[in-house]
Amino acid sequence: MRIAKIEYNDVVSYGVVEGDQVALVEGDLFDGGKRTGITAPLADVKYHIPLVPKTFYAAGLNYVEHVLESAKSAGREPNIPDKPDIGYRANNALIAHGESIVKPSDSTELFQYEGELVAIIGKQTKHISEEDALSCVFGYTIGNDVSERTWQRGDRTFWRGKNADTFKPMGPWVETDVDLDGLETTVRLNGKDVITFPTNNMLFGVARYISAMSRYLTLYPGDVVWMGTEGQSVNMKPGDVCEVEINGIGILRNPIVAEA
Repeated sequence: MRIAKIEYNDVVSYGVVEGDQVALVEGDLFDGGKRTGITAPLADVKYHIPLVPKTFYAAGLNYVEHVLESAKSAGREPNIPDKPDIGYRANNALIAHGESIVKPSDSTELFQYEGELVAIIGKQTKHISEEDALSCVFGYTIGNDVSERTWQRGDRTFWRGKNADTFKPMGPWVETDVDLDGLETTVRLNGKDVITFPTNNMLFGVARYISAMSRYLTLYPGDVVWMGTEGQSVNMKPGDVCEVEINGIGILRNPIVAEA
């Protein structure tokens, strides 16, 4: 089932996406929702981010090629992680499908996308085994971990390079029926494919991350875990349009604009 948070006729609600229509429902993302009987064409709705996370987690260096390319770009030897590493992102950076990524006026040309799978926690979890970890996942959506690389390398906490306003597009909806091994991620810039990779070709998969995190952290419904990206990104500039597609989930599309 695909569940979107949308605005239609000035009313914000969740809806079940069925083809090119969305059936509006009452309630929140996790309670299943009661259909209102109102449907709307997807072309006529405004998308909102699927949810505002309680805690916004992000996997670090979770694809081998990305580790290698990052090390090469930084002029250092690669260090392949031997265990899951988790970081945090900021809710202020979130924007929805279709909204504009704003390139700050003082940012450098190293302004890049990272197409990522996003796992949404649906059940409170602590000390869960890797074998059972996926049972706490409600569904999945798509993220674009926009990064200003010069800032990322220069600021100890990534506070600007990863968390500036509009740097975290997420959406367009949540897909609850996902075969992780069947997923493929494609990033396009201005309609041209720039990278395609098996989404689940991670150093440490969703289950491994959740299990490792839950040893020390209680995961709550509404937490999100962004799972990292593969390969080397290319630069984006104002006027570009970036799309992240994960087959079986959808397409997250955002234009890039210059800061006013």
